[in-house]
Amino acid sequence: MPYETDPFVRQLAAYKAAVLAKDVGAFSALYDDEVLIFDMWGAWSLQGIDAWRNLVRDWFASLGDERVIVDIAQPHSAQADTLIVGHAILTFTAIAADGQVLRSQSNRITMALKRIGNDWKVIHEHTSAPLDFQSQQAILRYAPT
Repeated sequence: MPYETDPFVRQLAAYKAAVLAKDVGAFSALYDDEVLIFDMWGAWSLQGIDAWRNLVRDWFASLGDERVIVDIAQPHSAQADTLIVGHAILTFTAIAADGQVLRSQSNRITMALKRIGNDWKVIHEHTSAPLDFQSQQAILRYAPT
């Protein structure tokens, strides 16, 4: 499927735009009401859009004047009828109001999307990062191989 028409790539682009705008409504609209999230931060899992929306609202509020730019690398997806499974590497870079880079980290993301009417909604999302064998710390810097 051409890159620009791939529903998974379009979903990631909408995710990126919603994060930059800190738009909780636009971000939440990407997800199904019954979504199951395996996020890297704080909780083992989150069930349902209300739990996910609350976490995202808190994340965006914690940024204050900062913005977060999401860079997308290596997106790939497979579609079967009304389901898509896709994965990518996301790098989140926090930018101060004056444009200064404050911090950056990467993680792996896998999404399962389901077509509901004319829309694609995320029904499951899983983020992760590899662990260093020696330190057992998450590796949050993406280094292409």
